[in-house]
Amino acid sequence: MSLIPNFFGRRSSDPFSLDLLDPFRDWPVASGNEASQFAATRVDWKETPEAHEFKADLPGLKKEEVKVEVEEGNVLQISGERSREKEEKNDTWHCVERSSGKFLRRFRLPENAKVDQVKASMENGVLTVTVPKEEVKKSEVKSIDISG
Repeated sequence: MSLIPNFFGRRSSDPFSLDLLDPFRDWPVASGNEASQFAATRVDWKETPEAHEFKADLPGLKKEEVKVEVEEGNVLQISGERSREKEEKNDTWHCVERSSGKFLRRFRLPENAKVDQVKASMENGVLTVTVPKEEVKKSEVKSIDISG
């Protein structure tokens, strides 16, 4: 867990997230509002020795309803929209808990990310985005003879 605090005392777990300073990110939103909790889609970011891996739970969405883009050279953007179910005049709703609306998450990728080799897949409502990493070159130590 990161030691980077935000303004309201919570600690963010990813220092590269562009929404670190969003104080309203976790506020509940009224269910009748288009900008529902679906807009605050949660994403896990894991770094392995080979790649950065992002996983987002997007139940009920098809891959055609989700966009994965790299912009500004090193910003990964995951976005999409879930449409609200059509309401018929004869329908009586007793409970509406499923979210609808747009979502957008952006992550600043580190310099070692190979942005030209990003891969994305969707299975069982889970989007997985894999960003390979460049191999870290170990710096060579060169001894210098001291004359005199």
